[in-house]
Formats: sequence, C-alpha cells, structure tokens
Amino acid sequence: MAGEAKKAAKTAAKKGAGKKGTGKRAKRAPPRPKGWQKDEVIAAAAQCFMERGFHVTTVDDVARRLGCTKGRIYHHYASKTDLFFDVHREGMRRLFDAIAPAVSAAGRARTGLEGLVMLLLAHAEAMLEHHVYESVVAQGVQVHRFDAVTPDQRGTMRALIASRDDFEDLFKHQIRAAIADGSMRAMDVSVTSKILLGGLQWSIYWYRPRADETAEDRARLAHRMVEPLVGGLIGERGTEM
Repeated sequence: MAGEAKKAAKTAAKKGAGKKGTGKRAKRAPPRPKGWQKDEVIAAAAQCFMERGFHVTTVDDVARRLGCTKGRIYHHYASKTDLFFDVHREGMRRLFDAIAPAVSAAGRARTGLEGLVMLLLAHAEAMLEHHVYESVVAQGVQVHRFDAVTPDQRGTMRALIASRDDFEDLFKHQIRAAIADGSMRAMDVSVTSKILLGGLQWSIYWYRPRADETAEDRARLAHRMVEPLVGGLIGERGTEM
C-alpha cells in the first residue's frame, strides 16, 4: 500500500509543473493589506504570535521585535486583534497562492487521486515554507470564539473563516473526483478532507526549520508527510505514489 502511495505522489509531482490545466479553478486568495509599509509589522507580529501565542503576545512585544515604538504599530492597527487578522489573512493568501498551480494541474492528472496528491504535496510544502504564518492561521478559531469582540472584528473573522472553508472546498472537489473515477475508495468527503488537511497542518507543532534547509529538503519532507495519508485512500483504480 505504501508503494502505491509513493508512486501516486511521484506521478503527481511530475504533472504538477508546466502547462495550463482544466481542473477546478482556485478561488481568489484573500487580498494583501493595503500599504506595504505594513510588511515589517506583519512579519514581526507573525513571529511573535507563533512564539508566544495570541493571548500572551502584546503590542509591546511586536514593537520590541521591530525596534520601534508602539506608535508605529498603532498607526496601522487599532488593536492587537486587528493586527492578528492581517497576519491570518497573509497566511491564507500564501496557502492559496501555493496550491493554485496544483489546482490547475489536477485537471491533467490521470486519476482524481493523482490530482489530490498534487494538492496535498503543494499544501504540505506551503505549511513548511510558511511555517510562521500558518502557525498563526491555526490560532484563528480560538480568536474567532473568544477575542473578536466588536461587530467589525466579528465580520472580519467570519470572512477569514469563510476563506478557510473555500480552501478546504478545493480539496473536497478533488476528493469527489477521485471517488467518482474509482481511484479512491468511497468515504465521507467532509471528514476525509478535514483529516487530510489536519494531518498536514499538525506540522506546525513538530516542524522546526533548519538554518541550512533548502526547497528540496522541504519537498522531500512533504513527500514523507503525504505518503502515509494517501495510502489508506487508494481505490480499485488507484495508482502508486
């Protein structure tokens, strides 16, 4: 079973590069925040939120990391929660951008499962490459439940949660295609998508990037992350990874 899973990912990785595809079009990623003078603030905040968590991190922490006063932060953001939203939004934008080529290429895959493996590999690599931002995205549900207190904040958080749902929908679409063509066993689409994405997103808790790590290193690790997830999905027409 592991051999089948391995072959599917190798084939998917080859087909993921190059031409336009006919797969489901990726939905538009959440827009970047206006005013790129915010870049450094967002990057510093992402690092602080990842290291200390939303509740412990203060605006003072972000200012210290930047080597500036709190005034610079408050020039752009009314509160820590609003700053968190922009970091969350940037993390989602990076995920959408990372899997867009795989979503397009999935339409050229021999089977639906092969297309799904393309998406999973792209997502796994994005989780590793953008580890800091994706750690913040994972904190979003907690903030949604307890810390979005104003009507505007609640509206923003609902929009961010909706973008996460849109992201998951891309995987659900490919799972349905894989079940339909027999390359994947019939199973609950919603539960399966959450298990697959959750398995990859758990990397925020155990992955520690090395200073000398390369893109090739991350690609190899992504393969090792996806292989055990795919092994249990293969149907009668499934291919090896």
